[in-house]
Amino acid sequence: MKRKSWLTVVAACWVLLCCDDGGGGDADADIDADIDADSDADSGSDSGADGDIDSDSDTDGTGPLDGFGTLSGDCGFLDEGEWGSTEPFLFRNVLDFGTAAFDPTLLSDGAQEILEEGTAGGSSGESEAVSYDILYRCELADLLLSETEVVYNDPDSQRIDYLASIDARNVGVSVTRAYHYPPAEPCVVADLVDLIDRKLVDILDAESHADPSNPWTRSILHVIAYSAQCADAAVSAYETIDSAVQADTIVVITVTEGADEFIY
Repeated sequence: MKRKSWLTVVAACWVLLCCDDGGGGDADADIDADIDADSDADSGSDSGADGDIDSDSDTDGTGPLDGFGTLSGDCGFLDEGEWGSTEPFLFRNVLDFGTAAFDPTLLSDGAQEILEEGTAGGSSGESEAVSYDILYRCELADLLLSETEVVYNDPDSQRIDYLASIDARNVGVSVTRAYHYPPAEPCVVADLVDLIDRKLVDILDAESHADPSNPWTRSILHVIAYSAQCADAAVSAYETIDSAVQADTIVVITVTEGADEFIY
C-alpha cells in the first residue's frame, strides 16, 4: 500500500481554474479578466476535512517516477483510505521544470497521446498532458481515453479531460489552471470561488452522464497553479464550496515552477 499524505475534507473545503464552459463543453471553462481560465484556473501542506496539515509526501517510500521536471510534495497519495471513503480529499505538490525548455518527448506515453489527440476546444493541451504525467509518475495512472474519446449518454453533458485507471479504478480527471493575468499579479480568492464551484458541478454532471461503455465513479479535479499564492487562493476558495458540490471529488493542486510558460 502506498504511503499517503491526506486530510479528510469537512462539510466545506476547496479548489480552482478553467477549460471551457457551457452545455456539452469541457468541464473546464474560461474565466477572463482577473483569472485566466483557459478552455480547458505548494510548497506546502494538504488541507482536509479536519483542517489538519500533513507534510508527508512520499509515494510508497520511493518517490515519484523520473520524468520531465522535479516533483515534490504529495505523491502516491491514493490508496484504500481514499477509495473507500465518500469524503472529498485535497492534496498539494510542486512540479519544478528548472531551466529546461518544454520537450514533449520527455513526457510519459499517455501524456504524449493527450497532446496528439487534442482537446474538445481551447488551448489546454499542455496542462492536461502535464496533469496526466503527474498522475502517472505519482499514482502509476494508465490513460484509458483522451477528452475527445470519452462517450456520454447526453450530448449536452459536461466533459472531463481524460479517463485514467488508477489502482484498477476508472477515474475521470478534469484539469484547470489557476493564475491571474498578467501572471505576475496575485490570484484573487473571490475570482476563484465561482470557477471552483462551477468546475466541481461540471465534474458531477459529466460523471452522471458517462456512457456505460466508459463509466467512472470517482473524479479528480486537478488544478495547475502558477504560484504557491495562487494555490493558497484556490484552497481558500474551495473552503467556501458547499459540501454537496465538493461531494467525493479528489482535488489535487500542483504548483509549477521554473520554465513553465508553455502551460500558461
